[in-house]
Amino acid sequence: MNSNKYEGEAWRIFRIMAEFVEGFETLEKIEKAITIWGSARVKPKDIWYKKAMITSKLLAQKGYTIITGGGPGIMEAANKGAIMGGGNSVGLNIELPMEQKPNPYIKTLISFRYFFTRKVMFVKYTKGFIIFPGGFGTLDEFTEAITLIQTNRIHKFPVVLMDKKYWEGLLKWMSESLLRRNYIKKEDLKIFKIMDKPIEAVKYIEDFYKK
Repeated sequence: MNSNKYEGEAWRIFRIMAEFVEGFETLEKIEKAITIWGSARVKPKDIWYKKAMITSKLLAQKGYTIITGGGPGIMEAANKGAIMGGGNSVGLNIELPMEQKPNPYIKTLISFRYFFTRKVMFVKYTKGFIIFPGGFGTLDEFTEAITLIQTNRIHKFPVVLMDKKYWEGLLKWMSESLLRRNYIKKEDLKIFKIMDKPIEAVKYIEDFYKK
């Protein structure tokens, strides 16, 4: 038996613990925050880059801290919007070999090696998620959030998908496949909303907490 292998695995636990400790200590003072997700590959000329920036600006003006994955694309747009709105801009960056360098609009940066520790931070300190068009990573984050709400593992909070045209195929599949086979309940589809306008998303979050 190779004891060095298991010693290495054991030391990895301390790295994981360190990521949790740093994340908790850095974010615990945030009173209210909105997490914004979306593709790292969206360019500044894209309409959804601009809408992400506007959405964050409006939220920051209402006192929300904006938390993103810290990279380019939608994440950059959201962090930029937070700065424009005079708010706090947080980036939870993931260390990847090819894609993901922190964007320049982050006031508070935390870097993670492990996806699962990073995802805990997204969920623990947020008052809601706004999710723009994205790929596998965005889908992973979205489905984890709604699963946690569905299973009552976390408190209910608003989840908004932005761009009706982009997400309508997913909603149709959920309705025609998951719901029809009773893999989910009808009310599970009410866990999230699909919208197009930044002002609608902001109003929905504000109204959610007024109630």
